[in-house]
Amino acid sequence: MNEIDAAILGIVQGLTEFLPVSSSGHLELGKAILGDNSIPSESLMFTVVLHAATALSTIVVFRKDIWEILSGLFQFKWNEETKFSLKIIFSMIPAVIIGLFFEEELEKLFGGNILLVGFMLLITALLLWLADKAKDTQKPVSYKNAFVIGVAQAIAMLPGISRSGATISTSVLLGNDKSKAARFSFLMVVPLILGKIAKDILSGDLAESTTETSILIIGFLAAFIAGIAACTWMIQLVKKSKLSYFAIYCFVAGVLAIIFGYYNQ
Repeated sequence: MNEIDAAILGIVQGLTEFLPVSSSGHLELGKAILGDNSIPSESLMFTVVLHAATALSTIVVFRKDIWEILSGLFQFKWNEETKFSLKIIFSMIPAVIIGLFFEEELEKLFGGNILLVGFMLLITALLLWLADKAKDTQKPVSYKNAFVIGVAQAIAMLPGISRSGATISTSVLLGNDKSKAARFSFLMVVPLILGKIAKDILSGDLAESTTETSILIIGFLAAFIAGIAACTWMIQLVKKSKLSYFAIYCFVAGVLAIIFGYYNQ
C-alpha cells in the first residue's frame, strides 16, 4: 500500500461511514469489478486507524453534545443526559450480541457475494426513500425506539445495508424528529467503534502489523477530514429531506450489482 492508496481508502472510509451508501457493500463491489488483488488489502492496524479517525470526526462534530452528556453524567442524577446515555446502551445491545456470537458467520457473507450486496442495496434504497417521504416531527427517541434502531444497526452489518441509512431511516419511520434521528444515529456508533478498537488492540494482533507510519498518518488524516465533511453534510441533508438522492443512487447501484453478479456467477 502506498500513500495514494492510503489517502483513497481513508477518504472512502470517512465518506461512507456517514453517507448512506454502505461502505462494506461498495468495497465488495470494488473487489468484484477490479479484482481482489487490485485493491490494497488493509492491515488490521490500518483498519483500526481509519476507524479511530471516523470516531474522532464524530466526536469533533458533536463535541458540544458529548460535553453536555458527560457533564450531565458526572452529576450522578437521573437527568436527560443519563437517560440519553441509557438509550445509547440499549441501542448497542443487538450489535454487541451479533459481534460476539456470530462474527464468523457474518464474515462468510463478505466473500464477493455480489447478488447479496445488490439486493441489500435495494433495501437500503427503499428505507431511504420511505424516510425521505416521512413527515417531520418533534418526537424524541424513546427507549423502545433506541433498541429497535439498534436492531437496524445490527442488520446493517450485512454488506450492502448502510449503517447510517438504516439507523436514520428506522428512527424517522418510528416517528422521531429527523435532526434528533441523525444525532442519535451518529452518536450511537461511537462507543461501538471504540469498543471494536479496544478489542483489536487487546487481541494482540496489532503487534504483527508492518504498516509504515506515514501510511497510517495519511490514512488517518484523510478519513478524519472526509468524516467531518460527510457527517456535517449528512445532518443537513436529513433536515432538508434530501435522502431521496441517495435512495436513487443505491437503487441504481443495487440493480447494476445484481446484473453483474448474475452474469458472473
